[in-house]
Amino acid sequence: MKAGCYTALITPFADGRIDYPGLEKLVEFQIANGVAGLLSVGTTGESPTLTWQEHIRAIEFTAGVINQRCLCIAGTGSNNTRETLEGTGHAVEAGVDAALLVDPYYNGPSSLEIRREYIEPVAAAFTEIDIIPYVIPGRTGAQLLPEDLALAYRQYRNVGTVKEATGNLDNMKRTRACCGPDYTILSGDDGLTLAMMTDPQIQAAGVISVASNVAPGPISEMVALLLQGEHDAAAKWAEKLAPLFDLITVTTTEQTPYGPVSCRARNPLAFKTLMALLGMPSGPCRKPIGKMTPNGINTVLAAARRVQTNNPEIFAPVERFFGVDIAARLEKPTNLDEMVYESY
Repeated sequence: MKAGCYTALITPFADGRIDYPGLEKLVEFQIANGVAGLLSVGTTGESPTLTWQEHIRAIEFTAGVINQRCLCIAGTGSNNTRETLEGTGHAVEAGVDAALLVDPYYNGPSSLEIRREYIEPVAAAFTEIDIIPYVIPGRTGAQLLPEDLALAYRQYRNVGTVKEATGNLDNMKRTRACCGPDYTILSGDDGLTLAMMTDPQIQAAGVISVASNVAPGPISEMVALLLQGEHDAAAKWAEKLAPLFDLITVTTTEQTPYGPVSCRARNPLAFKTLMALLGMPSGPCRKPIGKMTPNGINTVLAAARRVQTNNPEIFAPVERFFGVDIAARLEKPTNLDEMVYESY
């Protein structure tokens, strides 16, 4: 895969179904703002709660709208190799450039099994596209190790990229050491992209970003500066974007009749909530992901207001493209009852 900023698209919903007109607008917004490519129905796109029919249709639709104007990655991973092979086949027929395979969740195969019984069969079946392992043990309970990444890459040259979301810089350094200088490491964690791209022992080539759903231009610019070696200028963008990066997971302390509890709103809940606040197509998440708590949405609003006050150029493309007044929407949010639980 080429270097750059790729957006892990959210999947907008309306009345319980995929909002295809909204999805088309989101794709056009991303392309207009210069992303290298788009990931259709990855985990940020709520792939676990889509039926396979919805999954396949969303990939076909997204690839059609893109129409080769940027790269198209299809999220076809699962914890079932047969299902992944079937889904990847449909994605190839739709004309995608790559397939993203998240480590199999819950059933927890070993790294050896992930490589031999999952990654390699897909790579062998679809040599015409890139196969991108997605390593995120915090969400899957499994991990494809650097050594197995290197073995897969040695056997199948179309397994030359990884989406790295372990949060472990030492693991990333090991990946580079095992896989060599030509291997592509993409950040799977917005907040670590700067560190991953500036560390000479990692040399990440870009990011598959959640935050670029709302800030594709600024994040693409940050990545471009990093690729050009303009680290100081890129760091300034990272500082401006930090409030958005902090929203990938929002953790609050909530009071119950039995005492305080920690409540974690995991991706994509906070970003879909932010997009709804800004006036972008988003809709609710698919259950069992629900709503923010009042404390949670206050965190989202505070971050958005900080960005709008200090760096309004970040949201300006949203305002122009979707015809919304960001300042007004953040000052007096509407439809909060649709986004927030009344109480814990």
